Amino acid sequence: MKTTQTFIAAAVAALTLAGAAAADGITEFRIGVLGGENAQDRMTSNECFRAKTEELLGVPTKLFTPADYDGVIQGLLGGTIDMAWLGASAYAKAYLTDPEAVEPIMVKTNLDKSYGYYSIGFARKDRNITSLDDMKGKVFAFGDPNSTSGYLIPSIEIPQQTGASMENGAYFGEVKFTGGHEQTIVAVANGEVDAGVTWADGMGAWEDGFNSGALRKAVDAGLVDMNDMVEIWRSKPIPEGPIVLRKALPERVKIDMTTLIASLPYMDAECAYNFMAGEALGFQPINHDAYLSIIAARQSKG
Repeated sequence: MKTTQTFIAAAVAALTLAGAAAADGITEFRIGVLGGENAQDRMTSNECFRAKTEELLGVPTKLFTPADYDGVIQGLLGGTIDMAWLGASAYAKAYLTDPEAVEPIMVKTNLDKSYGYYSIGFARKDRNITSLDDMKGKVFAFGDPNSTSGYLIPSIEIPQQTGASMENGAYFGEVKFTGGHEQTIVAVANGEVDAGVTWADGMGAWEDGFNSGALRKAVDAGLVDMNDMVEIWRSKPIPEGPIVLRKALPERVKIDMTTLIASLPYMDAECAYNFMAGEALGFQPINHDAYLSIIAARQSKG
């Protein structure tokens, strides 16, 4: 599955025909932004996309930055948020709660044309931690309970490697939730925890925080120097989370938003960089079937 040049050309052409009439009965459009950065940074990173959406649909467009992932999920389920870029686990929760609430439309595409990423375990170099073997009895940080890379996948794969549960004292001395990816990165960098997990595409230079992901955004924001950090664990590839729309939206709005997302890297590279959390090829279509394994994993956790 890939976004072809023909598709992009058609998408760009379609945008020139869109206007206020594209709203097709809606009076506003609401975009939810998952946690992972502080609220102001999330607003800043997504402002250009918000402005382009407002211009395209011809209705007021607002950004919502709830304190946690569940705030965005509940907004989509309750109809107070129209669109969001969810993690795969957050999408699984939304689907398992109400299969008719949202639909995946697009997924971020890496520079190698894949759409996977990794949960990356990391620590400060001066802690002398180089692998999970060195973490026995130490403090380990997760992000948000509804995060795929910040909780779901490592909570399954790490116990498979350690042979112990994630309960306090079972292998790690203490397991903490920081609230999001940025919070985990800052907690590790400041020595508040011994190690944690976050997300990255796993491509490009470690010193840059890879090509895209939470580490790249933290480097760009000056929050962390990756030369002070070391990778201690990496998950198996995880399917990148989808951009979803509420199923109840008018079809014309869905088409216009899909078109805008697909065209963004070609229309405004800087806006796309901010929206995609770093360097990426762009977006490609995605559907529900790509997340069946994550839905099954989510169900297995109860």
